[in-house]
Amino acid sequence: MCGRYNITDSPHVRALMIAVGMQPLELPTRCNIAPTEQVPTIHVVDGKPTLSEMRWWLTPHWSDGPSQKYAMFNARSEAAEKSRAYKGPFKYRRAVIPASSFIEWQRTESGKQPYLIEPQEGVLAFGALWDYWSDGVQEVLSCSILTTAATDSFKHIHNRMPVLLKTEQLNTWLDEKTDLADIYSMLAPYQGGLMSTPISTSINSGRVKEQPQVIGETAAV
Repeated sequence: MCGRYNITDSPHVRALMIAVGMQPLELPTRCNIAPTEQVPTIHVVDGKPTLSEMRWWLTPHWSDGPSQKYAMFNARSEAAEKSRAYKGPFKYRRAVIPASSFIEWQRTESGKQPYLIEPQEGVLAFGALWDYWSDGVQEVLSCSILTTAATDSFKHIHNRMPVLLKTEQLNTWLDEKTDLADIYSMLAPYQGGLMSTPISTSINSGRVKEQPQVIGETAAV
């Protein structure tokens, strides 16, 4: 799954925007981004890729409004098409969330150990879903990050991982006309190369907005 992530402005982030046909924008560094916070999200509006700030916790357009009754910051990709909340977004409102790294927790005998997960090169592109809700007064754009089964090399940390898209998949992913068979082929566990580094448990608090403190060696996963 994916419950926290980080973003740092870099040439790789700007290149991701260029790849989808956007003018590159500077994204301020954000650390330990947590669910319900606003996150920069790429989606298509009137046929054009657009960057919008969205609440990271999906609010379905048919719901009563923003709520935390159900955990909707992640969506299981293999079940999204059958979910009342996610089936519309899965077909017509897919998004991309750029990230420099994310944080995952490994269960150990002494508690949950956080790891910083980074790409071996480049930037991460989370496959996401978005929706628009309004009661005529308030308007909410919101999103959810899709998850998939972990690779064999990642499973010792967690059995799920975010859907991570390749650069050449981004425009096809964002296009609402893309056949769902092609979308499903993009939901496979990521094979692009990741690194994991144990970090201090201080990051467990969503109120901590500092760079993670490294406490161990980096390894490929």
